[in-house]
Amino acid sequence: MPGSVLQDPAIRQKAEALLARMSLEQKIGQMTLTERLSVTPADVRDFHLGGVLSGSGSCPGSNRPEDWVAMNDAYWTASMTEDEKRLAIPLLYGVDAIHGHNNVRGATIFPHNIGLGAAYDHDLLKRVASVTAREILATGVDWTFAPNLSVARDIHWGRTYESYSEDTGIVTSYAGEFIQALQADLGTDGVVACIKHWVGDGGTTNGIDQGDVALSIDELETVHMRPYRQAIDAGALTIMASFSSWNGDKCHGHKFLLTDILKTQWGFGGFVISDWDGIDYLSEDYHDAVALAVNAGIDMFMVSENWKDFIAHLKRHVQRGSVSKKRIDDAVSRILKVKLAYGLFDKPRPLERAWSNHASFGSSEHRSVAREAVRKSLVLLKNEKSLLPLAKNARVLVAGKNANNLGHQCGGFSIVWQGTCGNEMVEGGTSVWEGIRQVAANASLSQEDYGADADPAQHDAAIVVIGEHPYAEGLGDVREGNHLIVEAGSQIKGSINVLRPYGKTLELASLHPEDLRTIRTITEKGILAVVVMISGRPLVVDRELEASSAFVAAWLPGSEGHGIADVLFGDFDFHGKLSFSWPGNGVNAPAGHRKSHAPLFPRGYGMTYLN
Repeated sequence: MPGSVLQDPAIRQKAEALLARMSLEQKIGQMTLTERLSVTPADVRDFHLGGVLSGSGSCPGSNRPEDWVAMNDAYWTASMTEDEKRLAIPLLYGVDAIHGHNNVRGATIFPHNIGLGAAYDHDLLKRVASVTAREILATGVDWTFAPNLSVARDIHWGRTYESYSEDTGIVTSYAGEFIQALQADLGTDGVVACIKHWVGDGGTTNGIDQGDVALSIDELETVHMRPYRQAIDAGALTIMASFSSWNGDKCHGHKFLLTDILKTQWGFGGFVISDWDGIDYLSEDYHDAVALAVNAGIDMFMVSENWKDFIAHLKRHVQRGSVSKKRIDDAVSRILKVKLAYGLFDKPRPLERAWSNHASFGSSEHRSVAREAVRKSLVLLKNEKSLLPLAKNARVLVAGKNANNLGHQCGGFSIVWQGTCGNEMVEGGTSVWEGIRQVAANASLSQEDYGADADPAQHDAAIVVIGEHPYAEGLGDVREGNHLIVEAGSQIKGSINVLRPYGKTLELASLHPEDLRTIRTITEKGILAVVVMISGRPLVVDRELEASSAFVAAWLPGSEGHGIADVLFGDFDFHGKLSFSWPGNGVNAPAGHRKSHAPLFPRGYGMTYLN
């Protein structure tokens, strides 16, 4: 197993030999991970930095694979400089490739995890991971902050769509297989995985992002830790700490979670990284925050801008004894062993790697896997009078704000952090409407607001594509009170950045009244409507369900919208089953794991054309 490679005597000896040659400055440099906009190749060389990353939306040049390869080559070359002051230690470059290489123009963008959970197809999952790894490698990148192993227990949480399921068993069953396919046994076809966010971020009270997980240790282990154990056993090399707290104590400073369980009890031999400026919440004094995090067990620090301050503070702590040299050596040894185990020292420069700028990036072969994933993720919730499948020669009106909007169907973490609107940014993809047009020659796209051009003399049926706008962490939360969100770390930087949540209710008719209006405008004319909902979570849709003849949960399907047409017009049957309970009866309820709320549709529900 890849994880056992970290215990290989040869790997350990190489790491120890290298560690013995390193100065304190070089060691602290290896513990530093910063954003590309804050660092030059010369900085990487002179400060011995262990890693560089692209925050979501941070891209070089025109955001093509060749731009990424050139950028990574410059950083790599700088890190491999060796002279009397420097050792050649290759850096890791990290990205949030969480549903395909979703940062790059022209990439294959897969359904978000909530859709893959509904598909519940292990072979498909492994192929998704393999394609993702290859497209990452095509850009010269070798590390992704994925997969997310959160068990989302409250759909108010804005990151619900990053979770495969509210059910621990489903998430656990996926964890190991995704890791093995993504890392590809640490061969040339794999990248370094980073499982996240350790631990319990899907179990915060009221689903508040970065909130508190008020659970006993037994509940935390049973519900939220199990997927991580499976992933570690499968060889996961890195782990990211969670912004959330456990019973009031921040995970980034939690020695019991980061060291006692992960490293001592479980024997995790890789390294732990912080999330984006994640240590900033540990103390109002940044100097104290650095010591708290290092001593708790963070090995590499994701510092967006002030990385030189981090280096200075950590060096001062070591000199004063508030952080031991032994702890520094442990962290750096872990980082070196991961780089050695992955074969990073033996790789050629990015410009000369076999996968760099590979023609398979965004290829039809890769997109066919994503199209299959879309088909299998769709869940049929209603099909009155067997309206579906539609005949390919039917005169179908296609309406709704999400019908011809690739940005909306991809969701958050797509090209930019909070996602995009429209079709321009997601190159090479197919919107829902474009997919329908390819198979149904008599279909037409509504040209008027709310489908006002629906005409029973011209239209046999309608497909109305509704749902949410894109969002990512923080801005995706549904919070019933008048709560605002303070962006992580902003208080230390001296400016409080306030974010507004997505809404105050899970009821779609309140969040997006335009959707129900569109459905009713069409159905009141006597035209039967198939409703396709694009969303990052189940929502209360009682009124939309009642107004429709058929209803499909399409989640956030990604770039290959023709996968929806494949099923609606009968080339394939429905396959997906709910991996989350679906709230109903107008109740603004959490996910159905809470027995006090009877779900409208239970987890595991999903119709087919045969039933």
